[in-house]
Amino acid sequence: MNKAVSPKKAALVLEAAAKTDQGRRRDHNEDVALVRDDLKLYVVCDGAGGHQAGDVAADLAVRTIASFFAECARDLELGPEYDRFGLPVGARRLSTAIHAANREVMQLSRSSRKHRGMGTTVVAAHFSPASGLLHVAHVGDSRCYRLRGGHLEQLTQDHSLLTEVLEQRPDLDDAALARLPQHVVTRALGMDDKVRASVHSFQVVEGDRYLLCSDGLSAIVPASLLAETLAEFPEPGFCVRKLIALANGAGGPDNIAAVVVHCHGGHELALPAAAQTDAAERTDGIHSDSDPELLILGIEELDPADRPSLAGGDLLRALDELLGKRAR
Repeated sequence: MNKAVSPKKAALVLEAAAKTDQGRRRDHNEDVALVRDDLKLYVVCDGAGGHQAGDVAADLAVRTIASFFAECARDLELGPEYDRFGLPVGARRLSTAIHAANREVMQLSRSSRKHRGMGTTVVAAHFSPASGLLHVAHVGDSRCYRLRGGHLEQLTQDHSLLTEVLEQRPDLDDAALARLPQHVVTRALGMDDKVRASVHSFQVVEGDRYLLCSDGLSAIVPASLLAETLAEFPEPGFCVRKLIALANGAGGPDNIAAVVVHCHGGHELALPAAAQTDAAERTDGIHSDSDPELLILGIEELDPADRPSLAGGDLLRALDELLGKRAR
């Protein structure tokens, strides 16, 4: 059998810069941004709550994520890009780091009265130069954008009340929808012991430019202007300063954080990240002839009346039941 030919890929070189700003109307800055070129790791956290301890939550989350990647940097460099289940190792590490950050924020929030109620959103990006992959994980409404070929694309989906309505209650009438608060985040580090991070992997293409930012930028500066700025200024340091200035020029109602990453090298064309793996290799020993073609968590071998919703904790319960069943 002839294997598919992978698209040509040049060595990936990254150029990045970060900046945060208090904005025009806030009395302190709770946004934190990280550039770790040595780890190919880039993070933005937007803290809130806890007697103005949002900056503590954001800083703690950033430090935890960076420390986790520093500890496993050699394993990531020398190990395979995909595990035996076809999951990108870098993506799993990124999600694990965010879960570790949530535990640290929760622990401090519970142990200190002045930090009680603090939390933070997070968006993090990790590049794998060997494969030319980008892994993006986020919790909350901090975003990641990609400028490619002059087109700006939002790679993350806000974890907001309006998104939840779209996914779970699209039939909600306009009158009820109008009564809902418009800027509510439904996921953040520090909200609960268990956190759900959205994680995706993408192939990096020569000339890609990525923007990680808090809502102090994305909610104030139109996407068209973000695209123009990313395209116009090739030097990331100048680009982030220009983005901060645009947000402040529009009133600067919130703290502002931006990380810009310019990519030199990478793939000549984009394919789905999973297309780089060999299906036979990554599924070897996982499936058996007796496995059903499709297994839906919480539905197999259950009466319709007993089928749980897979939203929130019910998904975790269904996973626990499935893993317990397989272990017996």
